[in-house]
Amino acid sequence: MTGKAYKNFVGIDIGKFELVAAVHGRKQTETFENNEKGWGLFHKAWKLELKEALVVIETTGGHELGLILFLRKLKIFVHRANTRHVKNFIRSLGQIAKTDALDAQGLARYGAERHESLKLFVVAKDSLKLYQLAQRRRDLKKILVQEKNRVQGPRCDGVVKSSCEGMIRFLEGELKEINSHMQNLIDRDPVLKDRQKVLESVEGIGPITARDLICFMPELGSLNHKQVASLAGLAPHANESGMFKGQRRVKGGRSEVRTALFMAAMAARNSNSRFKIFYEKLVASGKKPMVALTALMRKLIVVANARLKELVGVSPAFSI
Repeated sequence: MTGKAYKNFVGIDIGKFELVAAVHGRKQTETFENNEKGWGLFHKAWKLELKEALVVIETTGGHELGLILFLRKLKIFVHRANTRHVKNFIRSLGQIAKTDALDAQGLARYGAERHESLKLFVVAKDSLKLYQLAQRRRDLKKILVQEKNRVQGPRCDGVVKSSCEGMIRFLEGELKEINSHMQNLIDRDPVLKDRQKVLESVEGIGPITARDLICFMPELGSLNHKQVASLAGLAPHANESGMFKGQRRVKGGRSEVRTALFMAAMAARNSNSRFKIFYEKLVASGKKPMVALTALMRKLIVVANARLKELVGVSPAFSI
């Protein structure tokens, strides 16, 4: 369906427990529970509004994925909006007040005015399971780092040390099992399997980083180099005003992607590859090691994006 064919634009503000829906051009909004029962009631009550509509849902830490996948199964067109873009859009309207109802109306208006440039959410099999496993792996990894730090502490001995070591073994086992589940899901999907193979062909990107990029940055291969750097939070932003010219800094983007790329950049920096040469040239030119490493992270994701573009017939797992 082309943008001109949409009859309605529906904005949905998602919370952990509730969702608020609005239609562009109407002031009334309606609230439903953010669970399967609520989604069913929403679809039943809004069946006419959802027909040939574009639904715009803001990214909210994964709380939106269940509803998005529910709507896509019903062949309803959905755009998963970038939070920063939507907030800037609403601010540009001069709106200062913030409520769930106002946010839903803002999302609906955002869809109405920007629909021609908004990408639709495309679902791959098991995409929600993969995303949930990746998030769980990330949480367990944080706890593992904390336990490893504790066991090295000066006051960690006896029962406390034994407890920490037992927790470390348990967490490592859980991570191994989750990695296995993620790999099994990818292996049974030819598209995702091909994407992983291409990502692993980039020096520094191993199986774990490849899986994280598949889950947290499924748009890879469908963006240009500037878009992919910005989405990863690795694009340098100018800091200038009048005669003042401050240092450019990276900001925004997806923290999960940056974490994955940091480890990949560390590996690439120590490898016998062009990325190592790139890093060493930056340091030799006077760049600080961390600045050079950030540039290397940006180069890695740009190269990965370019290689996925060359993979004929491969589409994103789902679009944001």
